[in-house]
Amino acid sequence: MSRPVVAILDYGSGNLHSASRAIEARGCEAVLTSDADAAFAADGLVVPGVGAFAACLDGLRAVGGPDVIRRRLASGRPVLGICVGHQAMFAAGIEHGIQAPGVGVLPGTVEQLTSVRLPHMGWNTVVAAPGSVLFDGVQDERFYFVHSYAVHEANWPDGVRLTWCEHGGDRFVAAVEYGSLSSTQFHPEKSGDAGARLLRNWVATL
Repeated sequence: MSRPVVAILDYGSGNLHSASRAIEARGCEAVLTSDADAAFAADGLVVPGVGAFAACLDGLRAVGGPDVIRRRLASGRPVLGICVGHQAMFAAGIEHGIQAPGVGVLPGTVEQLTSVRLPHMGWNTVVAAPGSVLFDGVQDERFYFVHSYAVHEANWPDGVRLTWCEHGGDRFVAAVEYGSLSSTQFHPEKSGDAGARLLRNWVATL
């Protein structure tokens, strides 16, 4: 039986090699690519991302990322967003007073956390969504976060599963499961055994 092929979208941002190694360790063939056709054709697509929201979206648009993501989700093909790749799925992001459009497959705006301790960096627990597939078996574990921005609330569509986290009294969206879209604000590839199990849960959906 051939291994599932997972495309890691290379658009100039993200921990490409750590994400690739983590996916390979889950029994998949990981392919780094900036080619829209290859990203669409793969069994799974990972959208990583680090840095500023607007710059990441510029990079995504330069390789046709938003269109690929929308087409994959419309046809039920799995997509996993990580960190700013997770944030990119939302309608917009505001950093330093500047608003930039996101991919828009989820409602909501990425905004700065209100905690006085920023960035939110290190291990934290989550409150997993009821019936979560991603967090099956790891709902009580800790995951590794590095960020100062997140989504707090939105007019959520029916069927969305939201996992939450709290930092310094600020409650924000830690993960989303909606149709064939999964995304995490934390880094599963840096989250030890819990992150490995979460990635295995995602790979099982391919």
